[in-house]
Amino acid sequence: MIKSGFYRVSNIVKTSGMFLRLWVRKMSADSSSLTLRQQQDGIRRIILNNRKKRNALSLPMLESLRENILTDSDSEDLRVIIISAQGPVFSSGHDLKELTSAQGREYHSKVFQTCAEVMTLIQDIPVPVIAMVNGVATAAGCQLVASCDIAIATDKSTFATPGVNVGLFCSTPGVAIGRAVPRKVAMEMLFTGRPISAQDALLHGLISKVVSEEQLEEETLAIARRVCESSRPVVALGKAVFYRQMAQGRDAAYASASAAMVENLALRDGQEGIRAFLEKRRPVWTNSAEKDHT
Repeated sequence: MIKSGFYRVSNIVKTSGMFLRLWVRKMSADSSSLTLRQQQDGIRRIILNNRKKRNALSLPMLESLRENILTDSDSEDLRVIIISAQGPVFSSGHDLKELTSAQGREYHSKVFQTCAEVMTLIQDIPVPVIAMVNGVATAAGCQLVASCDIAIATDKSTFATPGVNVGLFCSTPGVAIGRAVPRKVAMEMLFTGRPISAQDALLHGLISKVVSEEQLEEETLAIARRVCESSRPVVALGKAVFYRQMAQGRDAAYASASAAMVENLALRDGQEGIRAFLEKRRPVWTNSAEKDHT
């Protein structure tokens, strides 16, 4: 499914043992869309498309992002989502013009409630979500990166929670960031607002990998395609139980994970994978949640 007129043609050419990817991108007349969505071969691309406002996570932007994540999220055709952005800023966070007294308390509550819904949705949907970052990610933009399951960033990217400098402490970004990096690192980011480099973000666990700008698309798509090679229900089960057990104590976490392993073995794809391994062949996934046994 293609929405908002964003098209990509990907041709892969093998030359001297290396793959050269040729990208052709065409924007339709509806270039004012806040987000662009394209899906091909199980990979959904969602692109923040408001570079003039530094891809600020305004309420309309958050609602558009939520829609593009939710649409057909249970379809077997969807295997992984990549979130990226147009321009040099991945996202500057909330639109401060929406947070003035003129908008009122009720509107402010709606902004933060919608933002929380988007961030939790990313971790609750059954497919992995990858942030592809090439530039600045601040405040709620940094929160978005921290909320994604995987994050690939260029070496020029930076990450910050500078709300304290404008009198608005980054409390909601702190929820995601505090669960991604060590507590003292999170607190330094929150108290000082100073940005950290991509290398420091990698060191502290905010992102998964640092690559050059030229390698960003290739590396991100390589991970996405690898996800697509696995069984969708197995990945979905694994993602759900990972987040569940991370919120539990040790003993409860082992109980949840053990129960999930048993459920995984009951899946038709779970048994197919084991049979394929024992028979020394490639598995043939059903990509459905059908049970092999009860």
